[in-house]
Amino acid sequence: MSNPVTITAPEGLPFIEIEREFDAPVEAVFRAHQDPELFRQWCGPHGYEMTLEQYDFRTGGRYRYVHGAGGEQYAFNGVFHVVRENEFAIQTFEFEGVPDVVAIESMTFERLEDGRSRLRGRSVYPSLEARDGMVQSGMEKGVTEGYERLDALVVG
Repeated sequence: MSNPVTITAPEGLPFIEIEREFDAPVEAVFRAHQDPELFRQWCGPHGYEMTLEQYDFRTGGRYRYVHGAGGEQYAFNGVFHVVRENEFAIQTFEFEGVPDVVAIESMTFERLEDGRSRLRGRSVYPSLEARDGMVQSGMEKGVTEGYERLDALVVG
């Protein structure tokens, strides 16, 4: 059974918090974020193919990828500002369909007992309107389904 995803968008505050546990060690979850081929396999909703144009998960690295399905394409890009192996990352996140709205995202990789781990994320947006737009975009489906695929990679 898959672990649930908790997504919180507090009223009146321009951020989203995401939390999920994995039945796999921190090292496996981190590696699935770091390795471009693994990242391509799990990130995003079911039924979308990812073209990974650039992906360098390290301090100072950059990324750009495009999700596509049914003739539609959605591009995302950003910069990895801080990456500490098996612990933490800070990045920018921009959906190119809404230019000039850049979120600052942090990910904390936590060790739990019995070889399990927890991933905590926080995305901070420049306005409530931008945050609400992301919430209404279907991001919950993409995050939930992506983490289900991540589970298969790190547990399988």
